[in-house]
Amino acid sequence: MERRSVNIAVGLFLLLGLLALGYLSVKLGRVSFLGGGGYPVFAQFPSVGGLKTGSSVEIAGVEVGRVENIGLKDYEALVTLRISGGVKLQEDAIASIKTKGLIGEKYVRISPGGSEKIIPPGGRIREVEAPVDFEELLSKYIFGKV
Repeated sequence: MERRSVNIAVGLFLLLGLLALGYLSVKLGRVSFLGGGGYPVFAQFPSVGGLKTGSSVEIAGVEVGRVENIGLKDYEALVTLRISGGVKLQEDAIASIKTKGLIGEKYVRISPGGSEKIIPPGGRIREVEAPVDFEELLSKYIFGKV
């Protein structure tokens, strides 16, 4: 009888451990089920320079969305951003690709505009800034073409 209670305790402990591991994997991996809410907005960049699907979208340092997809359209990068439902973007907002830290991950920073018009779901951010290409900048500096 004692052996059976030990087996049940070990089984429950193992089950709780697996549930905790699954929960942490979903939370830390920032996985969203059923689309994750929000609405899509598009931005077309000449280059994404290392931006990846799942990267964050921030306004004033606050995360307001994620990069949902990166594709190619007219030889430029078409980036689909999923913005949280409570955030409204002005028509003259500016999207730029920035780096966290010196060699950190890339993210999209949105600078709000002053327009009264709001970008509708499925709309497009027209003003964009491409990321700085450090390799090109460094090679120009080294070879004296700055």
